[in-house]
Amino acid sequence: MRYIYTAVLSRNTDDPTDPTIYARIPDLDGCITTGKDLSDAIDQITDAASVWLCSAEDHGDPVVPSTDQDAISIPSGAFKTLIKVDTNAYRALTDTRSVRKNVSLPAWMAIQAGRKGINLSQVLQEALLERLDA
Repeated sequence: MRYIYTAVLSRNTDDPTDPTIYARIPDLDGCITTGKDLSDAIDQITDAASVWLCSAEDHGDPVVPSTDQDAISIPSGAFKTLIKVDTNAYRALTDTRSVRKNVSLPAWMAIQAGRKGINLSQVLQEALLERLDA
């Protein structure tokens, strides 16, 4: 699934020399992180949102639609940015373990594939990637 959410980013107002950027996504409860600079903060909040959304999908939890950016109030000195999350792409990057699945196909197909040296696992993976739009 693909999502777009607004992230709110801010600096430590108590220590202007601290380069840390604090990031949160108001729509995703508890989705908060920090970065050592702006680029890192955006990477970190995108990663945190990816984990949050993958977990929600896996557990069947509701995923709240993103709030319109204009409706999100922010403290003085903070700013908003949009982040894009693709949970299928995130899973492909982070969950690379192989799992064994039994499949059934007609005997003649298995014989012909064997004769032609076709890797059935590879063909199935390619077909599933196409079907999943991943």
